[in-house]
Amino acid sequence: MKPKNRKLVRCWIVNEREKIIHLWFEMWLTKQDLGIDDIFAEDVIYTESWCPKYNNRQIVKHWFQEWNTRGKVVAWEIKQFFHKGNQTIVEWYFKNEMNNGSIEEFDGISLVEWTKDNKIKSLKEFGCNLNNYNPYEHSDQPEFRDERASWF
Repeated sequence: MKPKNRKLVRCWIVNEREKIIHLWFEMWLTKQDLGIDDIFAEDVIYTESWCPKYNNRQIVKHWFQEWNTRGKVVAWEIKQFFHKGNQTIVEWYFKNEMNNGSIEEFDGISLVEWTKDNKIKSLKEFGCNLNNYNPYEHSDQPEFRDERASWF
């Protein structure tokens, strides 16, 4: 039950939203659907950092189940949250190991938009390569690495 004091209501909502995001990350770490139907709106739009977009909860469930047959998430650590109105930003570190032996790891941010009943209405992920460098370290002219950029 929600508290009646306005400030307490805000704290309660923020706490509930953070619990939901923690639960979503935990589902990936345990490879178990612990309540996808409870945390996503039926018409959710979920956009991954490298372009795939899932346009409803059933597709999100299918993606979750299918992806977990091909690999496993070994780390998805939350660094911090930011809340404003019906939106939350969560900063995180992510690492997976695929069955084919490939490993991906990167920092990221998710922008989450909530429904009035605290279900995820929209989630957009943004990734950041961990292999950073200063192209001006040795010169006033940039020296870029001769390497392929990550997919995001």
